[in-house]
Amino acid sequence: MQAIETAVTSLGLEFVEVEHLPRGLLRVTIDHADGTPVTVEDCERVTRQLQYVFEVENVDYGRLEVSSPGLDRPLRKPQDFVRFAGLEVDVVLRVPFQGRKKYRGVLLDAADGEAQGRFSMALSAPEAQAKPGKGKPGAASKNKAKSAGLASAAISDAEDTQSVMNFSLAEVRDVRLVPVVDFGSGRK
Repeated sequence: MQAIETAVTSLGLEFVEVEHLPRGLLRVTIDHADGTPVTVEDCERVTRQLQYVFEVENVDYGRLEVSSPGLDRPLRKPQDFVRFAGLEVDVVLRVPFQGRKKYRGVLLDAADGEAQGRFSMALSAPEAQAKPGKGKPGAASKNKAKSAGLASAAISDAEDTQSVMNFSLAEVRDVRLVPVVDFGSGRK
């Protein structure tokens, strides 16, 4: 894994994650730290570099797939939580909290004096939060319009937010950005 991360970062890209899947598939996810989209050329460069590294390191794999993180980008490292503060995320906890493992809310900036490695999110109101498996995928919540200012502002509007949940990386199974799909305002 360290060899993969080193190879990706040496090409000026950000290493997001690696997955070992059935039948020898090795999936490597890359991104640009500045937020520019990952291109096919980026994936090709990383693929060539990793094939060379795997040959030198004698890594056994059946197939290599290099891709962008997609619209529902996973957040894995502490830097990801700082970078994407103010955006809506889905969090899946390892152990249920208040009878639930899945939560949706807006990721908040780290407050001064907050323990390092701890993160916060303003939870969406239960009425605005769609039940799993219901509603439209990628539908934006009421908080989306306010998400840019919400990260640094005090939360006072009880209608839009229920509460704030604090968590650490050790307490979560998965954290992903909520996909936002905009087909243009001209469509009706």
